[in-house]
Amino acid sequence: MVGEEQKERRSTANLNSVFYAESYHPIQAGSIDGTDILPHDNAIYRALLCSNAGLYDPFGDPKAIGDPYSTLFVGHLSQFTTEQTLLKEMNKYGRVKNLRIVRHIVTGASRGYAFVEFETDRDMRRAYTDAHHKVIDDSEIIVDYNRQRLMSGWIPRRLGGGLGGKKESGQLRFGGRERPFRAPLRPIPWDDLKRLGIPPPPEGRYMSRFQAPSPPRRARSLEDARDSSHKHVKRSNHSHRQDRSISRERSSGRQERSMDKEDFSHRQRTHGRKRGDRRSPNHDHSSDRSSMDRNRHSRKRQKSSRDRHDMKSPSLDHSSDETSTYREERRQSHNARDDRWSPRTDDPFGDT
Repeated sequence: MVGEEQKERRSTANLNSVFYAESYHPIQAGSIDGTDILPHDNAIYRALLCSNAGLYDPFGDPKAIGDPYSTLFVGHLSQFTTEQTLLKEMNKYGRVKNLRIVRHIVTGASRGYAFVEFETDRDMRRAYTDAHHKVIDDSEIIVDYNRQRLMSGWIPRRLGGGLGGKKESGQLRFGGRERPFRAPLRPIPWDDLKRLGIPPPPEGRYMSRFQAPSPPRRARSLEDARDSSHKHVKRSNHSHRQDRSISRERSSGRQERSMDKEDFSHRQRTHGRKRGDRRSPNHDHSSDRSSMDRNRHSRKRQKSSRDRHDMKSPSLDHSSDETSTYREERRQSHNARDDRWSPRTDDPFGDT
């Protein structure tokens, strides 16, 4: 019971699991789960014959030029798509170095696929990720890496191999980006696969249908690794020199600002000494403002009191003048009265 439950869980988990072909074998490409050991159509027989006899040379095409690690395969193109239109769309992902739409040798009509070579591998991988299922001229395109020159054992479609295909033709090919292998639900014939040279399914390393396989990367040699490390060291040294120069510029800027501040404070001190200001440069100007305000208010109060005093003083002066005048008049009147009532010498009633 426990074994049956584990098998059921494994089967349900494998329903949504897929894997992709890393090398090409015609019999495996014709199987939906990659475990077939017999071809099921005549095209697979033809592809197997070409593979075993070595009738196809992937590097023998004189038109297949350029760096394969920077070349992108574009399929499902519209018949009306031109080189200019495709170049404009591919330039959105990087600089295009070369572009070739495969055309019929007699009529010159487009065969529906093209090869686009980018300047760098990074631009190619960006287009490989973002340009898949993009619509160009009302046609949804597919993109893939250059399997002709990077996939071992590759056989093209015209010889019965390839990937994809239409269901109506009965010649579907699996293992590619559009139609990957499904995780096998039946027992895997390990011995037969090993005898035929068919790579077995990656048990325990299946992928989800929404995960895209990464294109093969360039194998770096020891010299390339040394060159890249040398370039990295040079870039790091250059960045360190730039950082040091930036730090020197910042320190020199700080010194200039500090010197400017010192000159400004020195000018302030000299100007203050000329005006009799003995304050230090670190003096609190807020206290100066408050003291100046207090002095201003005190001067205003003194002025107002002086004005009031000046307004009162004229009345006092007038009163004092009036009092002195009154006193003078009284003295004069008293003197005059004394003169009027003084005894006469010629008084007849006086003693003689």
